[in-house]
This record gives sequence, C-alpha cells and structure tokens, in this order.
Amino acid sequence: MCRAALESSGDNGLAEGINNGIVFLMAIPYILVAVVGYLIYRMVKKSKNNTV
Repeated sequence: MCRAALESSGDNGLAEGINNGIVFLMAIPYILVAVVGYLIYRMVKKSKNNTV
C-alpha cells in the first residue's frame, strides 16, 4: 500500500519521510533490547561485587 502511494506521487519528500519512519520503527526494538541487556549486565556485575 505504501509502495503504491509512493509510486503514484512524484513527491520525493514523502518517500524520504516514509523511509525515515521505517528506519525509526526498526531501530526502537534494538535500542530497547540493548538498554535492557545493559541493565541486566549492570545488575549482575553489582551483585557479584556485593558477594565478594
């Protein structure tokens, strides 16, 4: 559907906006996984320091 809309219109700004939106939506899950992984790593490292 998006492809048909972009092909029918000659607006390059619209195509660039759609591409930026797709990249943004793809990046969010990776960023969230990285943040959660870092928090888990920090929690494990802190618990190891407390037991020694």
